[in-house]
Amino acid sequence: QVQLVESGGGLVQPGGSLRLSCVASGTTISLDFLAWYRQAPGKERELVANIGRFGGTTYGASVKGRFTISREGAKNAAYLQMNSLKPEDTAVYYCNVGRWWGQGTQVTVSS
Repeated sequence: QVQLVESGGGLVQPGGSLRLSCVASGTTISLDFLAWYRQAPGKERELVANIGRFGGTTYGASVKGRFTISREGAKNAAYLQMNSLKPEDTAVYYCNVGRWWGQGTQVTVSS
C-alpha cells in the first residue's frame, strides 16, 4: 500500500515562497515518476511539475521559472519549492505517483 502525505501549505503574501513536501511510504520515491498537481475551486486539476526516474523535469507553463521540483531519497520525499507566488497559484496541491494520490495541501496566496 502506497501512501503519500503532503505538507507545507499555508497562507502567503504575493511574491512570497513556500516549500511543499511529499513523504512516501510503500514505494521508493527516487525510482518513481512523481508529479505535483493542483486544483483551484471550480477548475480542472492541472499538472504543476513532474520528475522522472532519471531526474528529468517538466513544468507547467504558468509556473516555469518560479517553481522547482526535487526529491530526496534518504527521506523518501519529494519537494516543490514555490517562489514568486501569485494569487492565481491558490489551490490544493497534490502529490501523485502512479495511481496513488496524497490528500492535498492548501496553498493560499493573498494579501
